[in-house]
Amino acid sequence: MAAKRSIMRIELDLSGKDRLESICEKRGMTQIALASRLVRWFSQQDDHIQTAVLQTLTDNSMATVTKSLVKKLASEKSEKIHSLL
Repeated sequence: MAAKRSIMRIELDLSGKDRLESICEKRGMTQIALASRLVRWFSQQDDHIQTAVLQTLTDNSMATVTKSLVKKLASEKSEKIHSLL
């Protein structure tokens, strides 16, 4: 049975469209496949990552979030390394 899908339209400026086409060509992907993966990835991120990606913070707040993310990523990497030992 085929997976249920939803179709959405997006609006891009010309330079964004050109970059999207270039990435798709380089990766051998369709624009729909790339956009779907990006949306799926983004929707699975926590609030800190989503906020950073959307650039909805002031510079001061962004610095705080960046420090927090670095600590979180370092901790996750350390946990993965310890689990392999």
